[in-house]
Amino acid sequence: MSSLPDEPQGRPAQAGRTARGHGHGTVTGHGTVTGQHRGTLAAVLAISAGIAAAEIAGAIVTGSLVLVADAAHMAADVAGIGLSLLAAHFAARPATERRTFGYARAEILAAMANALLLLGMAAVIFTEAIRRLISPSPVSPGLLIVFGAIALAANACSLLLLRRGRAESLNLRGAFLEVGADTIGAVAVIVTGLIVAATGSTLADPIAALAVGVLILPRTWQLLKAAIDVLLEASPPDIDLAEIRRHMTGLPGVSDVHDLHVWTITSGLPVLSAHVVVEPDILGHGQSAMMLDKLQACLRGHFDVAHSTFQLEPAGHADHERPMHG
Repeated sequence: MSSLPDEPQGRPAQAGRTARGHGHGTVTGHGTVTGQHRGTLAAVLAISAGIAAAEIAGAIVTGSLVLVADAAHMAADVAGIGLSLLAAHFAARPATERRTFGYARAEILAAMANALLLLGMAAVIFTEAIRRLISPSPVSPGLLIVFGAIALAANACSLLLLRRGRAESLNLRGAFLEVGADTIGAVAVIVTGLIVAATGSTLADPIAALAVGVLILPRTWQLLKAAIDVLLEASPPDIDLAEIRRHMTGLPGVSDVHDLHVWTITSGLPVLSAHVVVEPDILGHGQSAMMLDKLQACLRGHFDVAHSTFQLEPAGHADHERPMHG
């Protein structure tokens, strides 16, 4: 489960026949997880841009397709990380009356754009590799090995920088996966240079380029699927709705929970809403605010859901809601 920082206690909700309570997972300042790691992303962006520039120059000098593929992959990473930083900037903007969660979901849009960009780069790599298999081109293996070694060392530095934040943010996880595949790509460049130097056969170059292209696909699909799930407001994979319902109905005074929804605004910010059927004494004796506090404490303590909205209602009230809620 995603860990969220403790938030300051808000004002208690007003008691009444129907009451709503709100948790405290507000998106302000550097509230999104990606925003908290902007310095890391900026450092990785600079490293990746340097690798891409070096590999583009190396591809021109050596004539190697695998170096072209790895350079293109690095360029895609630079664009993706740049999008993540731009999204983190927008996500830090305060909420407004029109955008009540601010621009927090901008980082999810950036993650999707990043995934689509990587898919496009994979298609280009496959096309060029097939062309080179049909019409091989000469390659300079010595320089190929040198540029591969430079890329390998730089990518290792980026992995160390991203290791901490990858479990907290979708965009940092995507960047970590990208750099991880880049590291394998750099190894492929070195191995290709060694094979060409040992055998003189340049077919190893487009074959290695195809391998680098294949490496893009699984991680890109994972990133795209995760972003689509957020945009479709699917329940977070680490949250069990049945378990949430069991905990809530286990509280004294709660007899049922329905219209339970959990979705994600952005990385590290799950949101929950539910209609909670309570015993008559809760509503009739001014205990609504206390019940809301118990429900919110339960969710924060057991499920790391810091932003929640509840409607407290008596038994039978759901019969009036069915036309609206299905």
